[in-house]
Amino acid sequence: MRIVISGFGTVGQGFAEVLSLRSDLLNAGGGVRIVAVFDSKSYAVDENGLDPIMLIERKNATGSVGTEKLSSGIEVLDSVGYDVLVEVSPTNIENGGDGLKNIEHALRNGKDVITVNKGPLALKFKELNKLAEKNNAILRFEGSVGGAMPIINLCSENLKGEKITSIRGIFNGTCNFILSRMDGGLPFEQALKEAQQLGYAESDPTYDIEGIDTACKVVILANSVFRRNVRFSDVSITGITSVSEDAIALAADQNMVIRLIGEVSDTVLEVSPRLIPKGHPLSISGTLNTAKILTDLAGPITISGKGAGRKETASAILSDLIAIMDRRR
Repeated sequence: MRIVISGFGTVGQGFAEVLSLRSDLLNAGGGVRIVAVFDSKSYAVDENGLDPIMLIERKNATGSVGTEKLSSGIEVLDSVGYDVLVEVSPTNIENGGDGLKNIEHALRNGKDVITVNKGPLALKFKELNKLAEKNNAILRFEGSVGGAMPIINLCSENLKGEKITSIRGIFNGTCNFILSRMDGGLPFEQALKEAQQLGYAESDPTYDIEGIDTACKVVILANSVFRRNVRFSDVSITGITSVSEDAIALAADQNMVIRLIGEVSDTVLEVSPRLIPKGHPLSISGTLNTAKILTDLAGPITISGKGAGRKETASAILSDLIAIMDRRR
């Protein structure tokens, strides 16, 4: 199985590291090698396979994954024979960015794609799936929602016989950390600053605190689990910037907490801060993601896990890769 990695930030490096850690398992499944990788500035290609650890070391030492200057990711894709594109470039919710172009190009050429890039999926989910089907390609995206929390494949595969009526969850660890710290009396700005210092929040935290990241994940769940045809613009979004210390204190007086909840069903598509009773599965603190799935036969099912992280998200990519290898065999 020949792999191209598009994007070599935290997740791309994590996936390369996981490939090295699981080399025995993957080689037993027919063999996996990275034949090309590119970031925003550079690329490296080797049909015989690139050493994942050397790629990480080069990136950390020079800031670039390759020695050749990148002009176009599509040119790299066209220059090498490959089976799977792993697309982990930064999310662009405005137009999908280069990530969308790379995914479309790979699918159009019958190549399988694994992505954790929420932008293309939130903007053109239906179109990408049709493109994959038309060209006998596989599109998988477990890591795009909840990181290591296995929700998409759980719903679409393990719960295939269920009628899922709704999914409600905490899908952004940054917001959950901030609200958890506010439970302890910290003002919003101070809690945000702490999240940034710990690396949970970006220097520009807009995508997180305005609910944009959660909204993208809600769209992906709506389209993949509920078979809806919705886009990012269809989501009703309220972030956490309006949550005041007084609101947190009032919730505490009622034995409740405030959490940013994404909800999706056949009719609902919403992201908003909500009052959650203490002790409820959705009242968790810290950076964990969690989701409550309501089904008709099994009843409520609750799952949780790390929603971000280098190896955590890479583990979801690995599960998709193994699924593709099994299917292609």
